[in-house]
Amino acid sequence: MKQNIVILAAAMSILAAMGLRAQHDGGTAARALIGQITSDSLLSSRVADFVDHYPHRLSGSSMLELGLDWIVAALRRDGWIVRQQNVMVPHWERGEESVTMVSPLRRKMPMLGLGGSVGTGGRPVRARVLVVGSFDELSKRSADAKGRIVVFNVPFTDYGSTVRYRYDGAVQAAKHGAVASLVRSVGPYGIQTPHTGGMGYDSATPRIPHAAITMEDAMMLQRFQDRGETVELELAMSARWLPDAPSRNIVIEIPGTEKPNEVVVMGGHIDSWDVGQGAMDDAGGCFAAWRALHAMRALGMKPKRTIRVVFWTNEENGLRGGRAYEEQTRNETHVLAVESDEGTFAPRGFSTNAKGPLFADLTSYAKFLEPIGAGTIEEGGGGADISPLEEKGVPVMSLQVDGSRYFWYHHTDGDTFDKLDAKELNHCAAALAVITWYAAQR
Repeated sequence: MKQNIVILAAAMSILAAMGLRAQHDGGTAARALIGQITSDSLLSSRVADFVDHYPHRLSGSSMLELGLDWIVAALRRDGWIVRQQNVMVPHWERGEESVTMVSPLRRKMPMLGLGGSVGTGGRPVRARVLVVGSFDELSKRSADAKGRIVVFNVPFTDYGSTVRYRYDGAVQAAKHGAVASLVRSVGPYGIQTPHTGGMGYDSATPRIPHAAITMEDAMMLQRFQDRGETVELELAMSARWLPDAPSRNIVIEIPGTEKPNEVVVMGGHIDSWDVGQGAMDDAGGCFAAWRALHAMRALGMKPKRTIRVVFWTNEENGLRGGRAYEEQTRNETHVLAVESDEGTFAPRGFSTNAKGPLFADLTSYAKFLEPIGAGTIEEGGGGADISPLEEKGVPVMSLQVDGSRYFWYHHTDGDTFDKLDAKELNHCAAALAVITWYAAQR
């Protein structure tokens, strides 16, 4: 510990002498930031404190707003000037729900209603099951779908390919006369854990209840069907929509010394689904961005451009926070937007849509992250909350991490603090700090 303090003191002395103005400083600023962030467990303790007290932060819920109050108070105690951007958010409640197999045997099955689904109208829906492995198979078996509960048993390949059955499954099933639909949880690994998430309807198709069951039960239903056995399920859901509710984005920043109206923004979404603690999705990303800014201030670093952190609201089922942020900052110029919303496991680098000289510069900055294994910049994009900025032409980046376990816990009761590692959290924060610092100095 004494050695770390000596190293940090020396780095702060060098940084103060330099005035932190050089674009390329040989990595001095990067080493100082990494050293400052990795010298303690401040980040992990704050994430744990938050998610233990404020899980289930679904938009419109009192839990989300109480959690935001806690964050505002904590930031003010830290000495930050906190801005809050008012946002009206959608408000969906899951209520009581269950799926019971009636035949060929009676068994209650783990399930989670999908966000935005209608309920079953005050009484259970009981019907025979049709299991299909794709939308094409559903079309071919359209005559068999009428009056049935359609089950989409689609193995996980990647999120983009598989999640469409979660989002569009109810519409496609209803087009063929189904009375309800169930989807195999979107993830590669189960242990009888259902995954929730958003789904959609269209105006031309009846709205039927839509829920997720476990991958194990989806495969079991497939086996029953393949053996020629009749499967009957009873689905009960009291899900409902309520009027939009008030929420807010939380904003803190270090103003730029030379170009304060030019902004480098980073952050994550502070809302979560109403299961688990939302630790990796996405409290960890939010607090890693806060820790990055905290380290700059602790080191007395003064950026040329403003470096801002945003805790966005309502990413999970509406993206209202990201859109409100873009609308309320149109008088500013964003030079880069960075999001952390792919978990806070061991960082590997960043993906970005930046081109030309900016891409080259970001690649050179990332080399300073090689000591923590995060030195890679690859072509790609950003996250959902910064997509409204991306639509305006702002260059965007996304923190890339070891995602091998992310979809094990995604949108489940398993997304809890114990899945995070204090060292990996610190490295994520350090990666955000270094890339945003040098971008602000560019």
